[in-house]
Amino acid sequence: MKIYRYPERNSWPELVKRPVFERKELSGLIAEIFEAVEKGGDTALIDFNKKFDKAVTPQITVSEAEFEKAEQEVSADLKKAIQQAKENISKFHAAQIPETEKIETLKGVVCWRENRAVEKVGIYIPGGTAPLFSTVLMLAVPAQLAGCREIILCTPPDANGNINPAILYTARLCGITRVFKTGGAQAIAAMTLGTESISKVYKIFGPGNQYVVAAKEYAQNYGVAIDMPAGPSEVLVIADQQAVPEFCAADLLSQAEHGSDSQVVFIADEFKIFTETIEAVEKQVKKLPRNEMASKALDHSLFILTDSIEKALEFSNLYAPEHLILALGDFEKYIPMIENAGSVFLGNYSCESAGDYASGTNHTLPTNTYARNYSGVSLDSFVKKITFQHLSKEGLKKIGKAIEIMAEAEGLIAHKNAVSIRLK
Repeated sequence: MKIYRYPERNSWPELVKRPVFERKELSGLIAEIFEAVEKGGDTALIDFNKKFDKAVTPQITVSEAEFEKAEQEVSADLKKAIQQAKENISKFHAAQIPETEKIETLKGVVCWRENRAVEKVGIYIPGGTAPLFSTVLMLAVPAQLAGCREIILCTPPDANGNINPAILYTARLCGITRVFKTGGAQAIAAMTLGTESISKVYKIFGPGNQYVVAAKEYAQNYGVAIDMPAGPSEVLVIADQQAVPEFCAADLLSQAEHGSDSQVVFIADEFKIFTETIEAVEKQVKKLPRNEMASKALDHSLFILTDSIEKALEFSNLYAPEHLILALGDFEKYIPMIENAGSVFLGNYSCESAGDYASGTNHTLPTNTYARNYSGVSLDSFVKKITFQHLSKEGLKKIGKAIEIMAEAEGLIAHKNAVSIRLK
């Protein structure tokens, strides 16, 4: 871990830079994968399953029998937990459905806006060492609430050609029955281009490794939208003298265990809390099953001692963390100071894991400084907003002269005539 005591402001821009990982030849590889999927369709995906996941998959579509088997394999306790999380996530996102409000800007000029769902969306769910069935909830629930007509899900199979049963159970619980055994960049290519089994979608959602991230960026060349730019997981914790070091350490490690490319940042304004948290991290990491991965993440993570919480928040706004935890006694007074963060957790008992799983907020969030200009996934991510207007004859008379003058000033006479012909 990298420890800094009272770093000068002129060093902050360097400190907030994320770890840079080798991406040499990545673009070329992504292009090759897209080309192979475009030419080979399902067959290319089956070949990639064998090549990258060592999985034999005679077909990529998950069958009804596989859904039923998965439901039997998921424990009753896990089912109950997933159902409770779904209820909370549904409640939070349903509250985001807006009421249509018509605005009369002038007498006889009425404008309003309505939501329309993105018709076809694709969800990518990572498998591997951490099958993120929780992300199924975070993406499928708002997609269903938004009214998306077609929702497909792609996730990599294991070496036996199977999908994690919790992923399948959660997908069906959320009303998704079209699930496909394909992962990595090739899954993104399939949803972008379409294959014999997988429909081409209009927008792709979901996290992934550097290949998935690069493939989502590449998909935009084909007119397919994505949820947001993404990178490795990250958390920034700000603590004062009322923080509990063991809690802070646990929150930091909850992100560090995501992968060796994750980054965690801890900032405290009190030396005792600062040193005790570092000690707690070193103690707790040894007990984690994924301790090797977490330890590598800690190697490039930051522990900063500062002289005020105000300065810590100033640093945080520059860093723009995916997750921000305020382990502060009087956190409410600092909320107005937060400018850039994906999701914020307030107080000693608001652990980041709550947002990851079951509090109700969405855990699909901007990383790698994108919290400066992107929001996390919400109901809005699955809709387009269309504006409407209706002008009566009286309304056009009231606003027509202004339109004519402005159009003529821009040299767009046909625009002016569209008003003039009606006024005459």
